[in-house]
Amino acid sequence: MRACSRTPRSPRVRAVAKLTKRSARQETGLFLLEGPQAAREALAYRPDTVIELFATPTAMERHPDVRDAAREAGLEVEYTTEAVLDAMADTVTPQGIVAVARQSPSSLKDVFAASPRLVAICEEVRDPGNLGTIIRAADAAGADAVVLTGRTVDPYNPKVVRATTGSLFHVPVAVGADLASVVERAHTAGLRVIAADVGGDDFLARRNLLAEPTAWLFGNEARGLETDALAHADLALRLPIYGRAESLNLATAASVCLYETAFAQRASD
Repeated sequence: MRACSRTPRSPRVRAVAKLTKRSARQETGLFLLEGPQAAREALAYRPDTVIELFATPTAMERHPDVRDAAREAGLEVEYTTEAVLDAMADTVTPQGIVAVARQSPSSLKDVFAASPRLVAICEEVRDPGNLGTIIRAADAAGADAVVLTGRTVDPYNPKVVRATTGSLFHVPVAVGADLASVVERAHTAGLRVIAADVGGDDFLARRNLLAEPTAWLFGNEARGLETDALAHADLALRLPIYGRAESLNLATAASVCLYETAFAQRASD
């Protein structure tokens, strides 16, 4: 580890801080990791992507596993101050650790060549918290991949990264594809594409289908799936509302769909 003489206004600190902006992430191919959990998961599952790790001495004492993982990855930790970290980070309190990593999205070809049984497709999902939670739920449900289409928010947005709580490094995430191409590849790989839509068939009545390889299609938080997007799906299903709630939050609905499918597939194994 080495001491860091940087100040909040030094060129390198400013360059790191720019990674909160999509334009800088696109230009550099890098993104921010904030806090010990994100750094811990990146170093455990994708240590090759982490290129810089900044931390306060107190944070390294509090999280010796992060320090040890960095050392094992051959990464030298730069000691710095809370003021410098605050200048770098998107959050108000990055908990004493900020890292810079290379983006490593999966290719669409690799996702579907791996014979997936459960995939989440996100079309026009714009809220970072929702996308991060869907990635986290897909990881927890044992999904094989998450595919982002249309104008879905950048998965390397700091708010998305935080909301995944490390799952970004566990499950393959493919970006930049158009929906038609994704559905075509899903069909070729033997998956049924099911849209989650309030105008769809009753979920419980078609629940038996979920034991088969499935790609769930989730749409925009406010508008849902457009007509042309729905046309790509093999069928649409709606979750029942038993109480008085007007609707379910997108990420909550996606979590239910993914877990119901995971239950059905494991019960049939």
